[in-house]
Amino acid sequence: MSLALSTLLYEWRRYMAAVIALALAGVLMLALSAMFIGILQSFTATIDKSRAQLIILPAKASSLGGPGGGGSALPKRVPPLIYRHPEVVEVQDLPGDFGQFYGPGKTAPTMVNIMVVDPTPNGVTLPDDFTESMRVAIEPPFNVAIDKSAQKQLGVKLGDQATVNGRTVRIALILTGYANSQAPGLVMSRQTQRLMGRANDDQLGLLMVRIKKPEDADRVRDELNALADGQYRAWSKEELSAATIKDAMSEGLLAIILGFMSIIGFVIGVAITWQTLRGAILANIKEFASLRALGVSLRDLRWVVMELSFWVGIVGIAMSGVLMAAITVLAKANNVPMGYEAGSLIQTAVLLLLIAIGSGALTLGALKKGEPADLLK
Repeated sequence: MSLALSTLLYEWRRYMAAVIALALAGVLMLALSAMFIGILQSFTATIDKSRAQLIILPAKASSLGGPGGGGSALPKRVPPLIYRHPEVVEVQDLPGDFGQFYGPGKTAPTMVNIMVVDPTPNGVTLPDDFTESMRVAIEPPFNVAIDKSAQKQLGVKLGDQATVNGRTVRIALILTGYANSQAPGLVMSRQTQRLMGRANDDQLGLLMVRIKKPEDADRVRDELNALADGQYRAWSKEELSAATIKDAMSEGLLAIILGFMSIIGFVIGVAITWQTLRGAILANIKEFASLRALGVSLRDLRWVVMELSFWVGIVGIAMSGVLMAAITVLAKANNVPMGYEAGSLIQTAVLLLLIAIGSGALTLGALKKGEPADLLK
């Protein structure tokens, strides 16, 4: 075991403040972005959880919410074009809508985001976390589902009747994992949407595509795009989700907020970690002076401090992960969506490690106070 790691293990109390500072800096950087990603994922829950392998958007779409994205309609000539590919076995559009929701005894409406699915066994638009009993629950006309997080806002419980766009519906299913912080989500069958007079047969929403072999999704996507002739664009679900998050996170105000929080986290991490490491080194300065008296060079002692900073960074990253896991569990218990992407996690971990190593570099000057002659005083 190295001297740096032994020092951290046996003098852990002196370095705990630095570890906690790094962990909190990581939480500060990750928590807000995780909440925004969770909100975005809640908008696309029925797409991400669908049994489709490919999604068809207008040709100029940069993502689901970007210019020319999911809000734009596809002409009815597109589905036959998708069926030209021999690997395609099912194509179904996924319409979306908004509605005015009146709960029992409510005089003011609540705007809801209507998500339409086909409650047929193994339907391509049916979310893959729907059990058979859940599918059957929303199959009858005017039976709808809401997320658990929306019950209080909508003022309904399981079995209640409510009014949506002037038609009476029944709350037949309470979901989890479909929280929406902007507008409560309402899931209904395609038949219910048609009976409510909300279906638009002239234009289609985005298209959900099922293929014979899901493992060939990327190849089929590329081949469909080669056949598109500018009339549509095929996406894999993972590709579309990543592009949607990237577009949303790069928008002006959101990018400024996240950048500001990252800067604050960085400054706090550097300031506290630097001062804590400096204080710990000064507290052990006689030990460092003794090592110099035994012939250990100042250069080698600097490497010890840098290695010590590295291990402080590793422990800080681990503690940050534990704290974020606890926050995620707490958020889930309160129906607050949280989401993560690998790039953001790796970026934060690297930044925390750089904070620790940079703080160690700023601390190196304290070693000059450990002269061997000071041991004679």
